[in-house]
Amino acid sequence: MKNIIEELFYGNIDTQARGFKKDSYLQKQIMIMSNSEEILTERLKGDDKKTFLSFVNASGIVLGESELDSFIVGFRLGARFIYDTFVDNITPYDDFLKEVNNEG
Repeated sequence: MKNIIEELFYGNIDTQARGFKKDSYLQKQIMIMSNSEEILTERLKGDDKKTFLSFVNASGIVLGESELDSFIVGFRLGARFIYDTFVDNITPYDDFLKEVNNEG
């Protein structure tokens, strides 16, 4: 495997390339949302339709920003785990075996 940073740079890593499992609960809920939006968009007129579409668009923006925030926070948490695993060696107890191995 190539360097992960290089893979990311060239667009070979796509975290969005995912789909729903067929007939899953989530897929059914998304279909309900989609069908409801379509029905309401067809039935509503004038200001009601404009208000509903503004709500739908704003909801999409809020959801997108929330997903971005979760991604950033999760990425940073993962980086902290990596740092603590490979760089930071602070622990509540001293490692006596390490001292013995270094002396001998």
